[in-house]
Amino acid sequence: MTNMTECTFSALSQNENFARAVIAAFASQLNPTLEQLSDIRTAVSEAVTNAIIHGYEQNPMRVVTMRCTIMDDLLSIRVHDDGCGIPDVDLARRPFYTTKPELERSGMGFSVMEAFMDRVSVESAPNEGTTVTMEKRICHAE
Repeated sequence: MTNMTECTFSALSQNENFARAVIAAFASQLNPTLEQLSDIRTAVSEAVTNAIIHGYEQNPMRVVTMRCTIMDDLLSIRVHDDGCGIPDVDLARRPFYTTKPELERSGMGFSVMEAFMDRVSVESAPNEGTTVTMEKRICHAE
């Protein structure tokens, strides 16, 4: 089975919940366990929050795009912003690194995504935005 959906929403923190609801509804066709669904929702939450807070600095005039694809048992989620970009992706992926300590950011967003998904890739360039792609295979015991 192959399926795809895409949504675009304003860079407002309340839209993090919207993104979580969208991915939960979309992923449900794979019949994930509650734990798998929770992991997916959490990873999406982190990616969307990063786009809103770091990419756009919560500018509601900007938009985040989330594209979700299912191919057989593989769920792929792409979260994209056209924001400020990440100058050093390797540094940003280090646990506890944050560019917003004044906002009490823990610096664990990428680590959380990596812990809950099978694969996470980050493409970014200063002033060109960031794309986070996450994949999770939903397998069921026979």
